[in-house]
Amino acid sequence: MAILIKTSEQIVLMRAANQVVARTHELLEKYIRPGVATQELDRIAEEYIHGQGAIPSFKGYQAGPTPTGFPGSICVSINEEVIHGIPGLKKLREGDIVSIDIGACKDGFHGDAARTHPVGKILPKYQKLIDVTQKCFFEAIEYARSGRHLHEICAMVQTVAESNGFSVVREYVGHGVGQQMHEDPQIPNFKQAGRGPRLSKGMTLAIEPMVNEGTYEINVLSDHWTVVTRDKKYSAHYENSILITDGAPEILSMV
Repeated sequence: MAILIKTSEQIVLMRAANQVVARTHELLEKYIRPGVATQELDRIAEEYIHGQGAIPSFKGYQAGPTPTGFPGSICVSINEEVIHGIPGLKKLREGDIVSIDIGACKDGFHGDAARTHPVGKILPKYQKLIDVTQKCFFEAIEYARSGRHLHEICAMVQTVAESNGFSVVREYVGHGVGQQMHEDPQIPNFKQAGRGPRLSKGMTLAIEPMVNEGTYEINVLSDHWTVVTRDKKYSAHYENSILITDGAPEILSMV
């Protein structure tokens, strides 16, 4: 495992890429309402990202078996869809929750962040799922400090989720981020053996709790991308790219 330490010049570029992501999320939030097709959210995001001198990190991404890679500029995952939902004709409905994952590459560096939103009025149990998923992130990054160990972050995500009656996805993980969208280290959302690598100033990490209402078990749909909960219960996703500093971590992907 080779965890890359970013130079001060590279950190400036990381901030710029992640601010594109943060502002794209801010823009899309205005359009999340019943009746909006997921491909419309994708179109708005793609146009905005290009307008900022960046390119969508996800479009054409080759991590799956499909020959042309991921077909959307963003991932839009509704209700039981955990991650990697493909934008299309499907429309948001009152009571849905929708997870939006956005990546943007600007001047050779990637930003990456995800948010889960209510669509109109939702049931209190789904709002709790969204809120706890965010809490998993913010509680976990208390351990994202120079001299601490990576697996402390992993364990805290699981602790917060499970103490609130939810589960965390096992098969998909957070990751380092920089000149590659996915760099070392992998960052699971559950307790790992040992302490893991020691964190150092200049590391940039994408911490992304994926929290399920029911079982942590998942399936991948026939499109080879969309990940859904096996029991069809709802899932929420919250992610930010962060920088390890001399003190508290800097959240790069928030306005």
